[in-house]
Amino acid sequence: MGVEYEIIVRGNNLSTRNGSLGLANLTLVFTDHGPTLFDVGHYCNRGALLEGLMRYGLTTHDVKTVFLSHLHFDHCINIDLFRDARVLTGKADWEYVLEPHPDDTFVPWLIREQLRKNELELLEGEGVLAPGVKYMPVPGHTPGCYALVLDCTDGKVVLAGDAIKIYSEVVTKRSSMPFGSEEDASASISNILSLADRIVPGHFPELVRHGDSFVWEDPGELDILIR
Repeated sequence: MGVEYEIIVRGNNLSTRNGSLGLANLTLVFTDHGPTLFDVGHYCNRGALLEGLMRYGLTTHDVKTVFLSHLHFDHCINIDLFRDARVLTGKADWEYVLEPHPDDTFVPWLIREQLRKNELELLEGEGVLAPGVKYMPVPGHTPGCYALVLDCTDGKVVLAGDAIKIYSEVVTKRSSMPFGSEEDASASISNILSLADRIVPGHFPELVRHGDSFVWEDPGELDILIR
């Protein structure tokens, strides 16, 4: 049986003239070693994250492994909820946050101090997280971006994080926001496109391969309540 996964918080790429409403996709991966959470989001989707875990009868204490694609606030700031988890993230990003790109305003303050409260594993190169779950570096958006590759029953699924944030990056094969190397970013996008049957981007609905192209089948949604 292949690896199973579920996007428990659906992301989007909405923005205002002066800021962003964008939320990251947060994905629960079910492995032989228990549930692994890919990215944890930030305060705006804190409630949705807890509700998403509850749908599977889980609390934050049940998640023993958290995989952070990179160390931008919209992907990592809720890590304080997972005190019992082993946290994996890229070594290059661990170093990058000490001196980020001058235009990168998305690195949360004291993130290294927060992560030191967990059992922390800093990744270099490719490796196996669990049977049917491989991690690989996809630098470019930040120097230490990582993706997960899942061997599912219907093909390979890549949890891309912000290596592929939005659909236009699939079309152009260029990152819209490269704080690392633009060349690395394009190479990472091409690598993901070449091996994936499905892609979960950082801020867009899941993409499905149709021949040489990728399309999305589910619409993006964001409920806004005014009170």
